[in-house]
Amino acid sequence: MINNTIFKKATQADTSAIWDLLQGAIARRKADGSIQWQDGYPNPEVVANDIRKGAGYVLIQEGLIIGYVAILINDEPEYARLKGNWLTKDDFVVFHRVAVAETHLGKGVAKELFLHIEEFAREHGIKSIKADTNFDNKAMLYLFDKFQYSYCGEVTFRGTPRRAYEKVLD
Repeated sequence: MINNTIFKKATQADTSAIWDLLQGAIARRKADGSIQWQDGYPNPEVVANDIRKGAGYVLIQEGLIIGYVAILINDEPEYARLKGNWLTKDDFVVFHRVAVAETHLGKGVAKELFLHIEEFAREHGIKSIKADTNFDNKAMLYLFDKFQYSYCGEVTFRGTPRRAYEKVLD
């Protein structure tokens, strides 16, 4: 774990800082040659909706938001249309919109977010974590491999196929 960090639900007051973080991530995806997040999504309305639903979470260090993720339970209708097979059929935690502050890239922030997602699942008595990413998002594909997520098939969002993964917790 990174020293002196706080992981908590985001508030409306965090919206601007979260959007700044996401804009940096959108630009990085583009610079990496990825088509992910190049279609107007995510946007400030998506962030506001995450917060309204109680799904937005921030990682804070020294008063600054250095990471963001949306975490939900059983709330991804597209996963019912997976072209492939999930490892489990029970309740699941799903996460979206992982973003790290430009100033904190390579400092373990994404790893910390993944650990908090697992902690969230355990706190809710859920053994399955599901997520997806674009075929060309090398950073997220690396994290799925590093954290031992299993490739389960494809889902489609906004007309684009995405790689779907699941991790079953002990």
